Amino acid sequence: DSTFPKLFLIDLTIQTMAQSNCTQVTEFSLVGFTEDPVTRMNLFLLFLLTYLVTMLGNLGIIILIRASPHLHSPMYYFLGNLAFVDLCSSTIITPKMLVDLMSEKKSIGYAGCVAQVFLFDVFGMTEYFLLASMAYDRYVAICHPLLYPIVLSPKCCFQLVTGSYLVGLTNGVGQTISMSMLSFCSSSTINLFFCDIAPLISLSTSDTTLSHIILTTAASLFGVSSILVILLSYVAIIPTILSINSAEGKRKAFSTCTSHLTTVSIFYGAGFFTYLNPSSESSRGGDKWAVVLYTVVPPMLNPLIYSLRNKEVKEALRRLTKMI
Repeated sequence: DSTFPKLFLIDLTIQTMAQSNCTQVTEFSLVGFTEDPVTRMNLFLLFLLTYLVTMLGNLGIIILIRASPHLHSPMYYFLGNLAFVDLCSSTIITPKMLVDLMSEKKSIGYAGCVAQVFLFDVFGMTEYFLLASMAYDRYVAICHPLLYPIVLSPKCCFQLVTGSYLVGLTNGVGQTISMSMLSFCSSSTINLFFCDIAPLISLSTSDTTLSHIILTTAASLFGVSSILVILLSYVAIIPTILSINSAEGKRKAFSTCTSHLTTVSIFYGAGFFTYLNPSSESSRGGDKWAVVLYTVVPPMLNPLIYSLRNKEVKEALRRLTKMI
C-alpha cells in the first residue's frame, strides 16, 4: 500500500513550504514582572542590592581563600570555584534584568539570547557537579580521614573541578545546538525575564522532538548523576558521624557538613520547585518568582552561608582584616 509514503511526502512538503515562508525573528521580547512603575523601581532596588551582595560576597570568598594559606585545602578549593561559578551565573542574568526593569522595551537580540542560553546552561550544570565534588570531599574527609590527603590530592581536585566545567560546557553546547534547530515564526515573546531553553522550545514553530530529547537527556544524565553522588556520599557520612562516641566529635563532624548541606538544599530545592512545579507553563520557567529563587537567590546566599557558619572562614577573615 503506497498511501503512507504519499501522506508522509505531503506532510514533509507542507512543513518545508511553511519553513520557507517563515521569517526568522531577530530579537525576542521578554515578559517582565509588572508594568507598575513604582513596583518596578522597588524591584530594581531589591535586585540591585541582591546583585551587589552577590558580587561582594563571592569576590570576597575568592580573595579570602587565595590570601589565606590555611584555607588552601580541597574543601576551599572547591568553594572558591563555586564562588566563581555563582559570580558568573548571576552576571549572566541580573544586569540584563535590571536594565529591563528600567526600560519600556524589554527585548534581547537572537545572538544575545543564544549566548545567554549557552552560558546559563554551562554554569548551571557546572554548579551541580561542583556541589557533587564537595559532597565527595566531605565523604572522604569523614569516612576515610587517613586517606584524605592521598585521595583528594591537588591533581584529583583539579581533575574534579575541570570535569565539572567540561560537563557544564557539554551541556551548554548541547542546549545551544538544540536552540539553533528551532524556528520562531509567529511569536517572539518569552514569558520569562531571560532566555531559557525550555520556554524557547515551547515558543518554537518547528519540530521540537530532537530539542526535547536533548533537554531530557541532559537533565537525566547529568542532573540525576550529580544528585546520586550527593545522596550516596551522605548515606555513608551520616552513619559514620553517628558512630562517633564523643558528642564533641559528632558536633565537629556535623559542622563541616552543615554549610554544604544548606547550600545543596537551597540550590536543589529551588531547582525542583521551579522546574518540577506542575502549575508552571512548562517544565522549566513558568513561575517567574520561582525562577528568581533558583537563579538569583542561591548565588547571594552561598558566600553568606559559608562565611557565617564556618569558623575557619571567619578566622581567616579576622586575620586578613588585622593585616589590612
